[in-house]
Amino acid sequence: MSLGAPRPYPAHYMDTAIQTYRDVCKNMLLAERCCILSAEILKSQTKYSDAATLLIKMTTEDSDLRSALLLEQAAHCFINMRSPMVRKFAFHMILAGHRFSKAAQRHALRCYCQALQVYKGKDWTLAEDHINFTIGRQSFTLRQPENAVAAFRHILINDSKQSAVQQAAFLREYLYVYKSMSQLTSDSSLPQLPLPCLHSSQTRVFFGHERRLAEGEKQAATHVSLDQEFDRDLSQLWRELEEQVVAVANRGTVPITFQPSQCCLNSQTDNLRYPLAVVEEPIIVEMVFRNLLKVPLALSALSLLWKFTPKDFSGPQGSTVGETITNEKEATTALNGIIDTQVIPEFTISPEETKVARLKLLPHKTGELHVLGVVYNLGTGEVDNSEGVSQTLIFLFFLLTVDVTDHAAGSLAGDLMCVRGQQNLEIQGPRLNMTKEEKTSVKYGPDHRLDPIITPPMPLLEVFFINFPTGLLCGEIRKAWVEFVNVSAVPLTGLRVASTHPEFFTFGSATSDLTPVTPTAAEHCSAYKTVAMPPSVATVSLVSPAAFGVTSSDRPIVAEIPLSQGVLGPGEALQIPLWLRGPDREGVHEINFLFYYESTEKTAKLSHRVLRHTAFICASRSLSVKATASRSNTLHGRERESEERQEGEDKNGSMLVFVDVENINTSEAGVREFHIVQVSSSSRQWRLHKCINPVGDKDSKLASRERGKLCFKATRCRAEEATSEKYTFADLNLGNEQIVSSTTPCADFFFRSGLPSEPRRGGVSTGGASQIFEDKYHCIYHMMSFQAYVVEDNKQLILEGQLHVALQTIGKEACSLSQKEEAQEMVLLKFKPDVPPPVSKPSLEQLSHLIKTCLHYPESYDHPFPQKSLCMVPVTLMLSNCSLAQVDVIVDLRHKTTSPESLEVHGSFSWLGQTQYKLQLQAQEVYRLSLKACFFQAGVYNLGTPRVFAKLAQTSAMCETSQQSAMPALIIINSV
Repeated sequence: MSLGAPRPYPAHYMDTAIQTYRDVCKNMLLAERCCILSAEILKSQTKYSDAATLLIKMTTEDSDLRSALLLEQAAHCFINMRSPMVRKFAFHMILAGHRFSKAAQRHALRCYCQALQVYKGKDWTLAEDHINFTIGRQSFTLRQPENAVAAFRHILINDSKQSAVQQAAFLREYLYVYKSMSQLTSDSSLPQLPLPCLHSSQTRVFFGHERRLAEGEKQAATHVSLDQEFDRDLSQLWRELEEQVVAVANRGTVPITFQPSQCCLNSQTDNLRYPLAVVEEPIIVEMVFRNLLKVPLALSALSLLWKFTPKDFSGPQGSTVGETITNEKEATTALNGIIDTQVIPEFTISPEETKVARLKLLPHKTGELHVLGVVYNLGTGEVDNSEGVSQTLIFLFFLLTVDVTDHAAGSLAGDLMCVRGQQNLEIQGPRLNMTKEEKTSVKYGPDHRLDPIITPPMPLLEVFFINFPTGLLCGEIRKAWVEFVNVSAVPLTGLRVASTHPEFFTFGSATSDLTPVTPTAAEHCSAYKTVAMPPSVATVSLVSPAAFGVTSSDRPIVAEIPLSQGVLGPGEALQIPLWLRGPDREGVHEINFLFYYESTEKTAKLSHRVLRHTAFICASRSLSVKATASRSNTLHGRERESEERQEGEDKNGSMLVFVDVENINTSEAGVREFHIVQVSSSSRQWRLHKCINPVGDKDSKLASRERGKLCFKATRCRAEEATSEKYTFADLNLGNEQIVSSTTPCADFFFRSGLPSEPRRGGVSTGGASQIFEDKYHCIYHMMSFQAYVVEDNKQLILEGQLHVALQTIGKEACSLSQKEEAQEMVLLKFKPDVPPPVSKPSLEQLSHLIKTCLHYPESYDHPFPQKSLCMVPVTLMLSNCSLAQVDVIVDLRHKTTSPESLEVHGSFSWLGQTQYKLQLQAQEVYRLSLKACFFQAGVYNLGTPRVFAKLAQTSAMCETSQQSAMPALIIINSV
């Protein structure tokens, strides 16, 4: 055995001795002595592998204590090798700990703790769970409850791969140990619970009153709620609207201390400042819980933990008026006089479920509030044990089973165990990355979403919309109602509204009645102010933009809402009318309203409050209006002056205004036809004088895809009317009822649709009609009022509306729609379930000969142009159906000859009245269509400009075929 011995240590002799003692002599004591002696000799010669093998061979089932000692020594041999075998060390320490446990020895805890250092963090979750569970059990047995709770906590917070039944056993064991520890310790503070997982960063805080639900036709303002997802772009839009209305309320400037209102705070909002809450208004904290286990968790008595410091904010600097209090130790009922804390009695989370809990606080005093966390009772839900799986742990690596149906599990059988604890809400702020130091290190800013400042009482507004539509025709005027309710104990004032679409609505002018009839009484009344008046010369009135809240050329984005005596008292409600105008562009429009209001008593912390509302309006096509102006040059000298004096006009010029109207509605929203009931003008220098209407006193009726053309005479305003301060409104009604365009809502929408720039200083230009009219300051606005007949629920309704056209240059056409919108065509796709059998289709040549046309008119016509500027000649268009089937026909009169040679030879004229017709001719039917041709001067003209399109009525073709045109139809107009 000496180091310099010529022969090596005879290990085979010791092996033979051990075998003889054990098998022949049956003396295990001498065999163990030989084994230990031989192992020590082998270890001294660094033969750790042989020593470990020898020790493991001596383990038997006879003595757990002896086997545990030998296994532990074998494990140390593996770790002391030249290349340590760490996993074998851990494995044999587990075996040793298991045998120590069976021998009721506390050395088992040491073995398992040493093995845990190897298995921890290696994703061997099942092995790690077994080790932690055993450590927890052994620690509890040795009266080390803190270590036991830590071990069980580790099992529950990891992503466990155990079965549901096994996880339930872990949870019950943990709750039992936890409860026993809380009974042994005298500490009154609540410890941290591991379950469920609380996602602190996803916590949201809502400040404000819970909105009342709308009843009947009342639609509550949407405002902000916890059910809405955060949109950064939309949040920036609301901020800009608030800045605009705050600037108006503060005489055009935004205060330096301005902070945008934030009713709901989350991880994406700016939480660097302390949020402001109002006393006697609830604070709702939304928390996200995640159950990581496969068994349900039963939470009860769930409430928030907080601390509060009372302060008085009546002065510029809030002073502390009391000591800081918390509800962590005090009873909740004793603190209800300061802050009411909501308690959720039961809150169950299903296996692997993410669930949201909303808890409410209601402060009764001003001060600083800090929400610390949440407190609750944790218990187990019901677990399905119908498969009869015993409560055993299966350690897959070495096939050992551990019985857990002893004191802990047995005491919990059939009972629902629960313990009380808490979890802190620890929210990390945004990463700081401004300075060099912050960029080179990892620093985070503060997040104060859970630290609100409770301010003195403020008014609280609720807004309800009555009869508010979801769909409108383009340009349609609809009268709705809005109700303002002050649900607080403080009066409010300075009520204003800002909107992304200020041209969409109006509350009327400042002179409108503040106490109108109720919505029920006005349900079927017209939205316009009308008077009975037969068609005649235009009715003129002067209007100041200031009367409608317009003081500049820009559209008024912020409107002041009229209140009785400027104040809405506590508990009071006010209903006022709200006129809406359908957007000029079709499609779905998102309309945002921001209501702004203040308290009559100014506070240093909170200067104002806002209420948001978002409405979606679907706009359908209605009419397209085009207008063109041309100078009138037929009157000269004394004859012209005498006529102008008779009519009381200014002698500086007149114009002809042609208005083309097209029905572009394709029977959307049940619209049958449109009636043009009035055309009004608004300008500082021009006004409509009279209508040159070939159909007499009747209003123009347009069905789907039909067009019409109207002609008006426009004159300069009188000297007393032409002022830079006021606009001249002129109304020309085509029926027996006139709409007063200078009152609400017609004038409101004119001013809110955008005004031309103010005139240059130095007076008005004194040139001719063309020069004056081309000056953009003196453009003329046309407001065309229409009525749409709609069939809805087998009832015919009449809808009203108005369209705007701005004429700025003579000879240049102006349109109510952009060219892109006008060119759009809506095509309805038709799907047929069965493919029809092929049929012989008529050729294109046959389709172009369905209709024959013929014009009847006088070959020459005499007209006194010096006395009457326009010459109107009746023309009859004969349409003959040459087929034996029904034919759909479209007659378009708007086509003009574009060839310069043709214009030079034949001249130019216009068709007045309806300029597009949609007809249906029966088999071989002959139809007479009466037309009016309008000429401006003598000459030779070609009347063969109408275009005729036709298709068979039974076919499903989307387009009509152009019919062959007749020979040129020449007419001679003579001036007499």
